[in-house]
Amino acid sequence: MRAGFEGSYAGDDARLNDDALLECKICWSVYDPAEGDETRQIPPGTPFSALPADWLCPNCDGEKAQFMLLDPGAPAPQVDPERFKTLPKAAETAFREIYNAKLRDTPLVNKSLSVEAVGFREWDGNLVGVLVAPWFMNLILFSPDPDAWADVKIGAKRMLAFPSGSYEFAHANRERIGPYLACSLFSPMGEFGSHLQAVETARAVMAMLFDAKAAEVANDDSDRSAEIRARREAELAAEAEA
Repeated sequence: MRAGFEGSYAGDDARLNDDALLECKICWSVYDPAEGDETRQIPPGTPFSALPADWLCPNCDGEKAQFMLLDPGAPAPQVDPERFKTLPKAAETAFREIYNAKLRDTPLVNKSLSVEAVGFREWDGNLVGVLVAPWFMNLILFSPDPDAWADVKIGAKRMLAFPSGSYEFAHANRERIGPYLACSLFSPMGEFGSHLQAVETARAVMAMLFDAKAAEVANDDSDRSAEIRARREAELAAEAEA
């Protein structure tokens, strides 16, 4: 029988962060999650806590319990599932307050419209959907991590790839909802004759966002929101002609 030795992490995988480095007590070999273990067909990105129970040190066959914590790594983000689900409604509330407090009587807004979160769904671990307001329509992306992008400068740009192509998003932050990303689709909103029309356009945007065929006909992947606007303008022109 193999002699047992309990390493500094006490054999408790729950105490380890996903990127923690551990060192074999016997031969000092280090297990790095970023590298995995090619000899045992453990792919890169596998945390020590996710290794099979019968995994052994590839150098000396030492057991998992004989590994010592070398570098604790960074703690996983603290995700609040309930908060994550309520972010679209929280965004509606935040922008209704802005409308009522500052913009209701300005020429910037289309008074036929109201604030509504449309079509939000999970994608790549985040929430993405369209926020319709009397003065704008934006694609919005929320992270489950409340501290995500907290240190990023507001207005900083980044490209995100969806099945239909790449879209430019800007970093934003609101006290009620925290940091988020926004991609401008329409602003101002004067061309919409009713709130229903705006919501239908938002739903069409969400359908197009995940349509891989849309990428085949795109002329400029650097500005997907411009393509959406162009399509909508063509639809309005056709409606006017009819």
